[in-house]
Amino acid sequence: MKFLPAPWRWGFISKIGQKKGCIFCSALKKPGKEGLVCSRGKNYFVILNKYPYSTGHLMIVPYKHSSNPAEIPPLETVEMWELMNRALTLLKDNFNPAGFNIGMNLGRAAGAGVKDHFHLHIVPRWEGDANYMAVIGKTKVVSYSIEKVFDTLQREFNK
Repeated sequence: MKFLPAPWRWGFISKIGQKKGCIFCSALKKPGKEGLVCSRGKNYFVILNKYPYSTGHLMIVPYKHSSNPAEIPPLETVEMWELMNRALTLLKDNFNPAGFNIGMNLGRAAGAGVKDHFHLHIVPRWEGDANYMAVIGKTKVVSYSIEKVFDTLQREFNK
């Protein structure tokens, strides 16, 4: 079995179970860059992943604290889809990724770091982004600072 090292995620993983409350609900109460919330919609918000797999890794999260998307009224899920499409456009226009991974991890066994508040991941990808630095050097190269990505996406979502 092969393993893909992701040492930049240790800060997040090591805190699981230590903090009380939901990181998404807490982020909504923080100002500006501190909460990393790029956009607030009617039923969902867009937040940058503090421990990204790649530059611009963001999540679309419902305000309703729920572990199961089936608990959300179908008409409300339209907004999530619209935010996803808008995020794809903004990421493509501002960071020029070659592709995207999009998905949800529902439950701890499925890889959910936050198992009680579902969210949709959007992970921009570039050709060669899993190059020798991560594979051999065990070092993740993130080309933009999270502050720059936040400023860009917040500005674009608020246009």
